[in-house]
Amino acid sequence: MKNSIKGIFKNLSMFLIVATIFAAFGVLAAIDHNNSYTKINNLNNQKKIISQIINLSTENLELSLIKLNGKSEELKYDAEKLRSLYEFSFTEKFILQNSKEYFEDLDKLDSLIKKFNISANRYYNSKSDDKEAMRNELELDGFVLNEQLNSVIFKAIDYDKAKFNIHKNVTILAFVVMLLATLWYRRILDLIYKDLEFLNNPNLRQYNIFTQEADSISLKIKRKPVLSENPAMLDAVTGINNLKGMMNSYSEKKGLKDNNFTSVTVFEVDNFSKTNKPYSQELTQSILKKIAFTMSLHQQAADVVARTDYNQFTVILSRPSKDQSFKDAESIRKSINELKISSPELGDIEITLSGGHVIKPTSSTLEEAIRQAKKVLLHAQKTGKNKIAQVKDVAHSEL
Repeated sequence: MKNSIKGIFKNLSMFLIVATIFAAFGVLAAIDHNNSYTKINNLNNQKKIISQIINLSTENLELSLIKLNGKSEELKYDAEKLRSLYEFSFTEKFILQNSKEYFEDLDKLDSLIKKFNISANRYYNSKSDDKEAMRNELELDGFVLNEQLNSVIFKAIDYDKAKFNIHKNVTILAFVVMLLATLWYRRILDLIYKDLEFLNNPNLRQYNIFTQEADSISLKIKRKPVLSENPAMLDAVTGINNLKGMMNSYSEKKGLKDNNFTSVTVFEVDNFSKTNKPYSQELTQSILKKIAFTMSLHQQAADVVARTDYNQFTVILSRPSKDQSFKDAESIRKSINELKISSPELGDIEITLSGGHVIKPTSSTLEEAIRQAKKVLLHAQKTGKNKIAQVKDVAHSEL
């Protein structure tokens, strides 16, 4: 079974979408890691601020109070910034799902910062003699606050390790998928290129075409109205094969069929027979010629088109699939129906075909397939004409 270029590029577009998703994940991972570094720096900076507040000089009290207010505000700002940083912690939020624990730690941190700032303001603003006790309280609150910050830092490091493992595994998976897909598509695109080289030089021997489209183009390039020079093989009216010519052409073209399915379709012009001659001989011959010519336009290298009776045409198609074979036969029927034929006496004339379509088993002869196709043709004529019946239609009607 040959591959479809359309399907290959459809899959390629899906691969590019997946590659874009992996790339987006990489960007998010980079943002996530940068966010983690910012968070750790923020927490360490808070510890530094606490140390600076505790060790403010009391020699110039006015200057110390100004620094205290600034440092206290900076401490609260950094604590609040931790909340906004979590908005960009995608892995923690959506995969590790530690939101509840994280914000509980921040709530506790806010409470301790508030208590620490109160102790610092009381100590540096107090003029009482009990400065020693206030100093001890400030240092104790600073110690408790530092312990909470250390706890948050250790948890952040643990989560960073978990995030790193997730990012590492996804990155390895992405690399393996991208590598395998790249190697596969490199091979596929190379085969498509070889198909194009073959189409540029169709005389190359022993080349197995990879794609359906190249195979179809190749057949069209090779397509020739191969007609015998022997008049005994040709229909005198239409110039295409007669019954004898059909058998001879089929025998000659067997080597072109590869592993394709061979179908036989017997078409009969509706309301048009030896006993029912609605048109003059000249108009009848003109109609038959147009039908034959139109059918030959659909003919590929391994196909055979023949007029096998007064109002019957037999079309032998070689296609990669059974469905494609039937679709092409149906395309022939529709093309005939779309012919523009008219006469001064009768005006516009509509030509329709009924057909019997069968897939020829490799074990049966062409004659057997034609006989079966004619039986299926009768079913199409009995059930309304202007259509192609298949074996399954006959079987269904007999149930």
